[in-house]
Amino acid sequence: MYYFAYASNLNQKQMRERCPGSKPLFTATLPNYRLVFLGWSRQWHGAIASIRVTTGEKVLGAVYDVTEQCMRQLDKFESGYNRLKVTVFDEDNQPVEAITYIRGGQIQVEEAKPSPEYLAVIQQGYRDWRIV
Repeated sequence: MYYFAYASNLNQKQMRERCPGSKPLFTATLPNYRLVFLGWSRQWHGAIASIRVTTGEKVLGAVYDVTEQCMRQLDKFESGYNRLKVTVFDEDNQPVEAITYIRGGQIQVEEAKPSPEYLAVIQQGYRDWRIV
């Protein structure tokens, strides 16, 4: 199955630790969503990433090939998040069905600032995939 990562799981080192059998495949774009930082994480000492439906916006990320066992492992790390089926578009603008995570109950949660440490993990992921 395909998993669309858009935040700290873009970091390939982190993904290898969380899901050793995952295979990085390609960069992808999720249309009509935007990246947001919400709430507060004790682990990261700041807001954590999610996506929010926003017409005309897009979220850059990447797709991994993962097993159901891997997704169960990721579920443990993504507590407070729900799995969401999405259609992303690969580098050739072809649609690909994937699973991603979205923060549960986010409608009431205000946007906030992430910690520099958390941002650094995400930024390394962008470099890993050559997204920026």
